[in-house]
Amino acid sequence: MTDQRTRPFLIQSQPDGTFRLTVRDIRYNSQGYPVVTGTMQDEIFATSAAAKNFARTNFNAKAGQYATA
Repeated sequence: MTDQRTRPFLIQSQPDGTFRLTVRDIRYNSQGYPVVTGTMQDEIFATSAAAKNFARTNFNAKAGQYATA
């Protein structure tokens, strides 16, 4: 069974081998469906661990709140 929950931090691999972080804001409409808006951060990271560290430092991210693409 897969966890279908939307995670608030998305780490995306870029074609050049770098990583970008998107911070997602998740709200639910009156029928309970998620409405997701994302803001890609300006920073470019060499590793996904660096992106996670940035999210922990700047957005108080916790383990399990990351999704990758």
